Amino acid sequence: MNIKKTVTGNTAVMEIEGWLNTQTASELGEALETLESNVTELIIDMSALEYISSSGLRKIVAAYKKLEGHLTIKNVSPEIMDVFNMTGLSKKLHII
Repeated sequence: MNIKKTVTGNTAVMEIEGWLNTQTASELGEALETLESNVTELIIDMSALEYISSSGLRKIVAAYKKLEGHLTIKNVSPEIMDVFNMTGLSKKLHII
């Protein structure tokens, strides 16, 4: 998995590529932990994400909690959107 992070003002954008699973979820966790303290909004671009497991979902929920809901997920494939729908996270998260 690759994560490309850019920060503009108080908004961070993370582009995630590959598989977000048990082996790679810690990488996302580390990227979230290193967000600057002035970041108040996070956009996660999943246009290149091929797969997400429950471990990856936990990191997404952790980001949601850390940023008090100021999280947007965009460019979600139909397969990954199915996972968000099955878990009910599509009702809680802002997905565009």
